[in-house]
Order: sequence, then structure tokens, then C-alpha cells
Amino acid sequence: IPKRDWSSDVCSSDLNAFHAEQAIQALESGAAVFCQKPLGRNARETQAVIEAARQADRLLGVDFSYRQVTEIRRVYEVARAGELGEIFAAELVFHNAYGPDKPWYYDWQRSGGGCVIDLGVHLVDLALWMLKPARVTGVTSRLFARGRSLPLLRQSVEDYAVARLDLSSGAVVELACSWNLHAGCDAVISGVLHGTEGGARFMNVNGSFYHFKAERFRRTKREPLAATAEPWGGRAVAEWARRLAAGAKFDSAIEEVRPVAETLDAIYDRR
Repeated sequence: IPKRDWSSDVCSSDLNAFHAEQAIQALESGAAVFCQKPLGRNARETQAVIEAARQADRLLGVDFSYRQVTEIRRVYEVARAGELGEIFAAELVFHNAYGPDKPWYYDWQRSGGGCVIDLGVHLVDLALWMLKPARVTGVTSRLFARGRSLPLLRQSVEDYAVARLDLSSGAVVELACSWNLHAGCDAVISGVLHGTEGGARFMNVNGSFYHFKAERFRRTKREPLAATAEPWGGRAVAEWARRLAAGAKFDSAIEEVRPVAETLDAIYDRR
């Protein structure tokens, strides 16, 4: 990854194209790093940052903020505890009725992609986090821009995408994300896990980007798991800062970011 003089670049901390380069320079200088997602525009950049953190023995964090939402964590907890039985399917959605307001988001070279790398990255992370240690063994996807299907490998920025992930466990994950969708509200954010002994779902409330609820299903009955309306936006960086203050160094858990990046590469068919 080439180095450059950042004094000549604008908004460098915001552009996806600069995340990996800046993170590596900071790590090599001896600093710990907390990075906005995505850590890199592709798996190659992502792995380079992880290796730089390993070599420097410095704490590296990525802002996968939705892991910190209480309602999403409750779905994670019941799944990990085996309360849903064997999970065989998952469906995750992130539709945004608005699009990004900065031009670089629509430039493939600067952003690395469209709604998939912006919103879908959260869905892939949540799916692999909740269903670990299952690995992605197959990916199929369709990308659209303004309602027209985009051929894969074309360097255009998608505003709607659907993908299917086949996992080593035999489970299947279906994902959908978008910008500027006629959604009838500001956002539609949800995830449901289907298991042999029950199901569980998280979803945003009244189109909010911030308020969620979670519930569990057993046949025709449902029960609430959580509905807190708590502020959660800064929890990921706060946890990283707490660990840093306690003296934490490189943590191999950051390796979980690599298969997320590899899955995005597969969705974009740039493996």
C-alpha cells in the first residue's frame, strides 16, 4: 500500500480509500488504531492492516457498531446459548431511504463500492459473528444501480444489492441493502435467525436508525427479548479505549474482519 503526504489530501480520515494506508502508517509509528469501517476497500488492504497491527503488537479496532446494540446482542446471546437449536437460515436487511451526501461515495476507486461496502458490511459482520465458527463457502449476488442490473466486475457503484451466503455449517444467509430506496420510512434494519427450536429477530422501530427491539419466536408465539432505546453509537470505540487503557496489545480477534472483507470481495466478484 503506497504511502503519501497526507497534508495535501482532504477529508483523509473519511474516504474509504485512505483507511488502510493511514491505519498502517499509524501502527508502524507505534500508535494503536481504531478505524471506521471498512478497514480496507478489499481483503488485500484489510489483511495488510491486520498484519501491520500484528507486527507492531498494537491494539486494532474497527467500528462494527451494530454489535453493540443491546437488542442485537440479545439475539446473539440466545443463538450462542443454543436456545434456537441448530440455526439453518438467516435473513438480514439494511435499507436506507437516503444516499450518502459526499461525492466520493459514488467513486468506485475512492469508496471501494456502494451500499454493500457502506451498509452490507454490517450485515455480513453480524451474520458471521452470530453464526461462527461457520465459514462462507459460496456466494451469489445481484447488484443494481437506479433499478438496472450491474454486471459484476464493472466498476460502478451499486445502490441496491442482494446476496446469498452458503456456510460450512449448511446454513444459508440472505442479505439485502440499499441507498435511496422507496422504503416508506427513513430506514429498514432487521435480522432474523431461523433455528430448529425457534427463531429470533431484531428490527429497528418506526424507521429509526437508532432504536431497536428484539423478540424470540416459538411456533405461533413470540416473546420480547429487549427494547431499550439506549444510546449505543459510541460503545465500540469506548470499549476499545477501555482495553487500550488497560494495556491491551494486538488481539487475534481482529482476524474476524478478514472473512468479512473476503465475503464483500465475493459479492463484488473481485476475488
